[in-house]
Amino acid sequence: MNHRVEFKDSQREIHHFRLRLMFCVSFVLLLFFLLLARFVYLQVIKHSHYETLAENNRISIVPIVPSRGVIRDRNGEVLARNYSGYTLEITPSKVKDMEGLINQLALLIDISNKDRKRFKKLLAESRNFNSLPIRSRLTDVEVARMAAQVYRFPGVEIKARLFREYPHRELTSHFIGYISRINDEDLKTIDAGEDSSNYLGTDYIGKIGIEQSYEKELHGITGIQRVEVDSAGREVRTVSSTAPISGNDLTLTLDVKLQSVAEQAFGDYRGAMVAIDPSNGEVLAFVSKPGYDPNLFIDGIDEQSWNELSNSLDVPLNNRALRGQYPPGSTIKPFMALAGLTYNTRTPEKTISDPGFFTLPGNRHRYRDWKQDGHGIVDLFKSIVISCDTYYYGLATEMGIGNIFNFMSQFGFGKQTGIDLEGEVSGLLPSEEWKQRRYKQIWYPGDTVSVGIGQGYSLVTPLQLAVATATLANNGIFHRPHLVKKIESGSNNAIIATTVPQAVQQVNLKAEHLDLVKRAMIAVTKPGGTAAWAGNGVPYVMAGKTGTAQVINIKQGEKYDEKKIDERHRDHAWFIAFAPAEQPKIALVVLVENGGHGSSTAAPIARKVLDYFMLGKVPKPLVKAKVGGHIEGD
Repeated sequence: MNHRVEFKDSQREIHHFRLRLMFCVSFVLLLFFLLLARFVYLQVIKHSHYETLAENNRISIVPIVPSRGVIRDRNGEVLARNYSGYTLEITPSKVKDMEGLINQLALLIDISNKDRKRFKKLLAESRNFNSLPIRSRLTDVEVARMAAQVYRFPGVEIKARLFREYPHRELTSHFIGYISRINDEDLKTIDAGEDSSNYLGTDYIGKIGIEQSYEKELHGITGIQRVEVDSAGREVRTVSSTAPISGNDLTLTLDVKLQSVAEQAFGDYRGAMVAIDPSNGEVLAFVSKPGYDPNLFIDGIDEQSWNELSNSLDVPLNNRALRGQYPPGSTIKPFMALAGLTYNTRTPEKTISDPGFFTLPGNRHRYRDWKQDGHGIVDLFKSIVISCDTYYYGLATEMGIGNIFNFMSQFGFGKQTGIDLEGEVSGLLPSEEWKQRRYKQIWYPGDTVSVGIGQGYSLVTPLQLAVATATLANNGIFHRPHLVKKIESGSNNAIIATTVPQAVQQVNLKAEHLDLVKRAMIAVTKPGGTAAWAGNGVPYVMAGKTGTAQVINIKQGEKYDEKKIDERHRDHAWFIAFAPAEQPKIALVVLVENGGHGSSTAAPIARKVLDYFMLGKVPKPLVKAKVGGHIEGD
C-alpha cells in the first residue's frame, strides 16, 4: 500500500495572506480617505453655504410693509388716508375643507354672504399660499373672541393691518382711483421691475388714478425683521430689524371744495367737467359724473356690488373726463375762427349771407343751420356770438381739411394731453390720411363741412377740450395739465419734488386775432349771445362758447324734437369758458351727456362753478328767465 505525503508551501501562503491584508487595509484607508474628503468638503469648502442654510432654519426673515403715503388736495384736505385695524385671514394651502372652516368661523363672528362671495373671488384670483381676508375691520370684541379660539383652526390667523380709506368716496373716485389686492397680472409686472423685492409682504397696489400713476412714491420702502424661531416655527426673539420707510405724501393741484360744487351743480345729469389754471396747467377740478365708491375695491369688491356698477346704464366706472370721446359741436368754432384768421381765409370784416343752410357747389344737399330761417348777414364776430353753423360750413370748405388738421393739432386735438394719469385716450382729429387708413376711402368735401361745426368724424375728450380752451385763454401757450403739485416725505414733511409747469409749445397767433375771438366769446355771455341767460348779472368778465353735439343723425327735412327722442339719444350739451377774461385764472369745460342745448344745461353748471371760484361762495340755484336775445339753439 502506497502512502502519499503532501507538503505545504508555507511561503506561498504567507505571500497570499499579505496580499489580502494589504488589499483590505488599502480599501479601509480609501474609505477613510473618502470620508475625510467629504468631511473637508462639507466642513471647510461648503462651510458658508451650510451655515447659511442652518441659520435660515433658525432665522426667519419677515418683511415689514411701509405705511402708504397720504394724498391731500391743494388746501390740505385729506383725500386718501390710512388707519389701523384687524382682519381675519385664511391661508388656503393649509386648509382641506374651506367651506366647513368658514362655517365654523361663522359661529364665532359674523361672516355675511357678501364676505363669502368676496373671499371666493379673491381665492380664484390669488395664489393659494397667500393669506386672504374672510373678514376685515374686526371689532375689539371679535378680535378677543377669535384670539381665544384661533388655535383650533389651522391656517387661520388674526392680522393687524393698515387700511386705506377714501373719505370723499364718489367725489374723488375718478382721479384718485383706488388700491386693491395684488393679482397674478400685478405680480408679473412687479417681478419684471427693478424693485420687486420692495413688494415682499405687500398685498395691495394702486390700480387706477393717482394711486396707480404715483405708486412708487406712495408705496414706500419695505423694512426687514430677522426673527429667531423654534422647531415649531414659533417666534423666540427678534435678532435685528430694519424699519420701513413710509411712502411719500402727495399734495394735489385740485380743490376738493370746487370739485364738490361742480358735482352738486350737475344734479342728476351725467357728464364731465375739467377746470384748469391756464397759466400753469394745474387741474383745479376733475369731474366725471356719476362716480363710484372706491372703498368697495380695497379688499376685493363683492359680486353684487360689481354687477351693479358694471351693468349700470349710467356706466359709473367710465372716466368720462379722461376717456369719454364726444363730438365737440360748436365749441370748436372759436378755434376754427382763429384758423380762418391765421390762414387769411377770413378777415374780421368779411361777411356772409346766411339763409339757414349751406350747399356745396353742384350739390343739392343742404347742411342746415340750427336756426331754420338763418341769421342774415354774419361776420366772424357775430358767427361766434350767435353760433352760426352756415358761416363755419363755408369757412371749413374754403380752408380745407389739411389746414384744419394742421392748425387744430397745435391746440392738442387728436393727441393725448400728457396728464399724470394712466389710461388717457387721444380723441380724433380727422384727416385725409386717417380716413384712407381707417376706411380705405377718399376724403369727400362733405366730410370737411361737418368737421367745420365739430361733427362728422371729430371726437374730443373733455380733458382735451379743457386744455385747448386754457391754451386759447393763455394766448396760445400750451401747458401740460397735471394733478400733483408736490411730493413730500411721509416721515418729516420735507419737500422732495415740486411739479414745474411745462409750456409744451406756443401756438403762433396774432394778438389782434386773439383779441377779436376773446371779445366774441365775452359777448356770448351777454344779451344776444347763446349763453346770455347763464351770464346774466355776472359780476366778473366771463368768456364762453356753447355747443351741442348730435348723438343720432336726423334725416334731411326732419326737425330735431328732443321731447320725441329717448333721453339717451338726445344731443350732448357743451360749454367752454374762462374767467376773468382779461387775465384768466380758470378755464373750464362742461359736458352734459344727453343734456340737449349747451345754453340751457351746460352753461348754468359752469356759471355755478365760476361763481364759487371767483366769488368764494356757493351760488344759489339759477332761475331760468329770458334775457334780451337769449338763444336756445346752441
